[in-house]
Amino acid sequence: MPRRKKSDRKKSPIAVSVIAVAIVVLFLIRLYQFFDPLLQQDVFRHGIVGPWHISWRLTALGYALLSSIVYAALSLAGIVVLIGFLRLRRWSWVLLMTWTGISLAITLVNYFYSQPNYVVMASNVIIAFALNIPDVQRIFGIRRDNGPIV
Repeated sequence: MPRRKKSDRKKSPIAVSVIAVAIVVLFLIRLYQFFDPLLQQDVFRHGIVGPWHISWRLTALGYALLSSIVYAALSLAGIVVLIGFLRLRRWSWVLLMTWTGISLAITLVNYFYSQPNYVVMASNVIIAFALNIPDVQRIFGIRRDNGPIV
């Protein structure tokens, strides 16, 4: 049986794979959140009928359309970040850390004032902890030291 050639590339830590899976989970949640308000308003069955706003206030249909547009943008941004993250780009680490911090703040506000989304909270906590592992920071060029200081 022929032997496989060893590649010269360094193997990325398991945390990178865990973060990628968490990003995919968040993408699927955002995709669900994109379709849910539209399904509740029967947009796919009846189309967009009725006013989107009355005076300066959104109607239920307007709110559903606005939230679906926001979640669609978040889903697309998540795919871009995932591709950059899997290609080990520094900007993706910075963007993902910023996004995770903002998302954690929003989910904490939702936890105290409305219905919390525990899956999003758990995914964000996993991503935040995994992004702060020194090996992950070294791979993305965030940390420059060569190893632990003893």
